Amino acid sequence: MKRIAIQGQNGSFHDIAAHQFFVGEQVQIICCNTFEEVYQQISHDPTIVGMTAIENTIAGSLLHNYELLRDSGTTVVGEHKLHIRHCLCCLPEDTWETIDEVHSHPVALMQCRQFLAAHPHLKAVETDDTAGAAENIMARQLRGKAAICHATAAQLNGMKVLQDSIEDNKHNFTRFLVVCDPRKADFMRPLEKSDKASLVFSLPHEEGSLSKVLTILSFYNINLTKIQSLPIIGHEWEYMFYVDVTYNNLTRYRQSIDAIIPLTKELKILGEYQNGKQTN
Repeated sequence: MKRIAIQGQNGSFHDIAAHQFFVGEQVQIICCNTFEEVYQQISHDPTIVGMTAIENTIAGSLLHNYELLRDSGTTVVGEHKLHIRHCLCCLPEDTWETIDEVHSHPVALMQCRQFLAAHPHLKAVETDDTAGAAENIMARQLRGKAAICHATAAQLNGMKVLQDSIEDNKHNFTRFLVVCDPRKADFMRPLEKSDKASLVFSLPHEEGSLSKVLTILSFYNINLTKIQSLPIIGHEWEYMFYVDVTYNNLTRYRQSIDAIIPLTKELKILGEYQNGKQTN
């Protein structure tokens, strides 16, 4: 049985992503209040695997999670792209006429702005987790309060779904990373089947330093799928670059890494894994 640490509760998007990624396997979900706690779980018990969101097609990158990943010493061994759907749910006794508040994570509220604008009588209340909002309303029997979450969370908590698919953008996906202790990486994924890698590096503060790196990657037919820069605290105008690349030849990819190392500072391979597929 795999033990998976996630941020959020049962029925949360992290929970759904974990079960979809490890479909057909026995999993035990370890619910954590914060992303920091996910990495703490792995640090205390190297057999635990983490599932953590890193990017959303609407809200963008989760910048703090990049820093947590880099500092954690874990390795990325997989990714999963989950279609994000939101529903409005409430206690079975409530109706459209009786609800006056809607509780959810601030990102979920942001992703349903058009729906909320069409229902101005609903006061938006921020919580730590989408599924946790539904769980709290049911546990405390909060009449007149609704939650925005996935329909799975509503069902798990015995909530009534008033309306499904209330998200503004129907092409809303979140990308999750599967992380583990480096000593477990080879058991989690066959390296020879990898076709994607996540890297982080800094560069000398000189003209053209980034373009030189990108030129070499292009020469080796390495496809750059994402680049995210974050400032280095205490070093004005210097940045860490988080880069995702895809490749169809592991040897050429390794050669490209050898070629860019002399041009970078503190290059670290965060993980090599298989490109995740989008799921509904």
